[in-house]
Amino acid sequence: MKKRTLNFFAFLLVFGFVTNVQAQLPVKPLDIQSELLKSDNPKYAANKKLVYDMWREFLEAGHMEVAEKYFTETYMQHNPNVATGRKALLDAFSKWTKPVAISDSIKSQVVAIVAEGDLVVISFVSERTDPKDKNQKYTTTWFDMFRIENGKIAEHWDSSEKTNPK
Repeated sequence: MKKRTLNFFAFLLVFGFVTNVQAQLPVKPLDIQSELLKSDNPKYAANKKLVYDMWREFLEAGHMEVAEKYFTETYMQHNPNVATGRKALLDAFSKWTKPVAISDSIKSQVVAIVAEGDLVVISFVSERTDPKDKNQKYTTTWFDMFRIENGKIAEHWDSSEKTNPK
């Protein structure tokens, strides 16, 4: 028992030293976003394309008129800053965005788009300010997950925290 405990503490000491010495690797986007839409499963490819197009047209370009094309009426939202329902989504985003030209690709730096079952996860490079040095930046990854139902987005999850309304 003592030997196992000593080995565990030795592991923690070495692991702690190694992780403090090595720098974090920066998160890198994929250069060709169209590669992310491919899948051997046609359903998964269609679901990825649905989320990809919604992101470009609705979220980034601010075209509220496409909401019915992408979201179920009973769309469920797990972000604490937006209420549930397609109408609530439209009300929220109408306040935050103005329509612009729709880009051929997502403007944000996309890392991956993964589909499994009725779920699609899209991940992005997220640049943040280092809390130890406000003059330094670091990258991490932001994830959004969507559930697809009958060819539309029915549910959304992300890691947003509550913001102060203005």
